[in-house]
Amino acid sequence: MDIVIRKAEYVDRDTLFTLICALADYEHLDRPTIESRDRLFDHAWGARPRFEAWIAEAAGDAVGYSIVFETYSTFLAQPTLYLEDLFILPEYRKLGIGTKMFEVLVHEAVNRECGRMEWACLDWNEIGLSFYRKIGAAKLHEWITFRLSESDLQTLTASKNGAKPL
Repeated sequence: MDIVIRKAEYVDRDTLFTLICALADYEHLDRPTIESRDRLFDHAWGARPRFEAWIAEAAGDAVGYSIVFETYSTFLAQPTLYLEDLFILPEYRKLGIGTKMFEVLVHEAVNRECGRMEWACLDWNEIGLSFYRKIGAAKLHEWITFRLSESDLQTLTASKNGAKPL
């Protein structure tokens, strides 16, 4: 099977969105809204791109995607390539497509002179966890992930309604 991994272009926007919806379905999450879709397209291909998307094709059909962006390590004084999503449609798994996508992204990190590559994996995703262990990726035990939702951010910045300012 001919597998191609390439950067997504603006003409791929609907394909990318369809794949993102497939990931939402797989993870039992709500699909992104139309407003989210529009922001996503602007953030990918607008005046100030915030991430890059990659498309995996098998025999000419889009069967997966990844989204990456750079963060920065002050201690390494180098960028880090952060992998936000890597998703292959379930019927195309175990064909080496995800592995090829990951390899392309590793090469991208090297080409960008990144000091490292990072990502998160859901604790129930045994396929992903097994793959990451197999390639020798280190599971970080000393780091705990925190999150503020959009409403949390609004609450923390609000000076009214009794919110405690930072």
